[in-house]
Amino acid sequence: MLKGFRDFVLRGNVVDLAVAVAIGAAFGAVVSSVVKNLLTPLIALAGGATDFSAMRTGPLLWGNVLNDVLTFLITAAAVYFLVVAPMGRLLARLKPSEPKPQPTQKCPECLSDIPAAARRCAYCTAQVSPQTA
Repeated sequence: MLKGFRDFVLRGNVVDLAVAVAIGAAFGAVVSSVVKNLLTPLIALAGGATDFSAMRTGPLLWGNVLNDVLTFLITAAAVYFLVVAPMGRLLARLKPSEPKPQPTQKCPECLSDIPAAARRCAYCTAQVSPQTA
């Protein structure tokens, strides 16, 4: 039972997930700091307020919600442009090319597509004359 648990924990994807969570937490802290200390004051100055967190309606803290939405949008944009898009381009570059399509001919008996060099139809076993290129 412990051997199975050890194999599970030491499997590559579990370790990768643990690293991703740790890096994600650190990245989230950096993005939160940038939004809270740089972007929010700049946007608030343009809007006439000194800080979004001061925006409230009674007990509703609209400014904090706006700060969190900005943090989410900036984090999502950073993940997309720094991770998802480059990985997509890399995978497209590493993808093997499609093989060239073989020339085909129609079987005179069953009208199925068969390779041009075939002498017998694979579907109805009729003899056909191969086409020369």
